[in-house]
Amino acid sequence: MSDYREYLSLAAEATRRAADAMRWQSPGALAAKGDRDVVSELDYAIERDLRTFLRTETPDIGFLGEEGGSSGSTSKRWVLDPIDGTSNYVRSLPLCAVSLALVHGNEAVLGVIELPFLSATYTAAKGEGAHANGQPITVSSTIRMSQALVAIGDYAVGLDAEARNRLRLALTGQLAAEVQRIRMTGSAALDLAWLAEGRLDAALTLSNHPWDMAAGVVIAREAGATVIDGNGARHDINSTTTLAVTPELTGSILAAYEKAVAFGTNTR
Repeated sequence: MSDYREYLSLAAEATRRAADAMRWQSPGALAAKGDRDVVSELDYAIERDLRTFLRTETPDIGFLGEEGGSSGSTSKRWVLDPIDGTSNYVRSLPLCAVSLALVHGNEAVLGVIELPFLSATYTAAKGEGAHANGQPITVSSTIRMSQALVAIGDYAVGLDAEARNRLRLALTGQLAAEVQRIRMTGSAALDLAWLAEGRLDAALTLSNHPWDMAAGVVIAREAGATVIDGNGARHDINSTTTLAVTPELTGSILAAYEKAVAFGTNTR
């Protein structure tokens, strides 16, 4: 048994609280969050509730939330995205999630992702494997790019979006020529959970924060995925690019990414 499994039931209880709020409460008032992005009152309410709940239950563990920032210890901390896919959620699209991870140092060691409107809960602790609704899951066995279903993160908005989207557009074009289909769900947590379950063969996010990725990264890894950053190095909490892939396709996906980087650089 890992040193982290003891926290799984607590993390699952926290995400259930959040998921219940998403199911039974309204989003409340919306506020602009940068260019063409929104945050709801419920995002803030869920984060406040879980921050208080987890601080009470684990006072020695810090907390990092998307909306309220960091508090407490930074060596071991809970990392929360209260509603991943807020834009989907406020439009009643079911592709949204609660994402909670335990991070030790620079590594995500435990994760719980709950999809409130799809009746699915994904869990993992380092060394303990990954599960969906309590059942073990593994990544797909896809070996050919022509058979691959690949999720890519949202296009950039805001400051310098045009420049940042050069790589996204180049990667989309590169993948369109090689893979079976490309998907853009609007939730990085959902992408990684579905990769872990074998529904997707790769989940690629080119601009991310710890709360976006931490829970999904440990779940995907424990299900057998390769998770690296854009340089091919092992992904950690400081990585800004996430390439999560079923093992047999890792080299091909990284090669497609590197071609997209070269193309995007040459078109500036």
